[in-house]
Amino acid sequence: MTIQVDRLHVETGVPIEFDKVLVIADGENITQGTPIIKGAKVVATNRGEGRGRKIFVGKFKAKNRYARRNGHRQWFTQLDINGILKPGETYVPRQPKVEAPPAEPAVTTEK
Repeated sequence: MTIQVDRLHVETGVPIEFDKVLVIADGENITQGTPIIKGAKVVATNRGEGRGRKIFVGKFKAKNRYARRNGHRQWFTQLDINGILKPGETYVPRQPKVEAPPAEPAVTTEK
């Protein structure tokens, strides 16, 4: 799952751990913290940074011929959620699947 959060100053591809987890819902089981769940973590990987769509901000004063218009684009960090860990669990990163290279055809020498 991919989410966008306010800009975090972390290098791309680096795993990040968030330790302030409020609620964990696993199907029928819901664990709620008071206010946080001690020992729970969310492990994510930084996929990069970007800027959101432009939002226009305007000021206007009637009868004074005063109007101003500004734009703003908020920076964000895109995160891949790798896992949500309950208290006591440890994160084991998945190993990428490595496919074997195709076998080379046998070379025969005929005379």
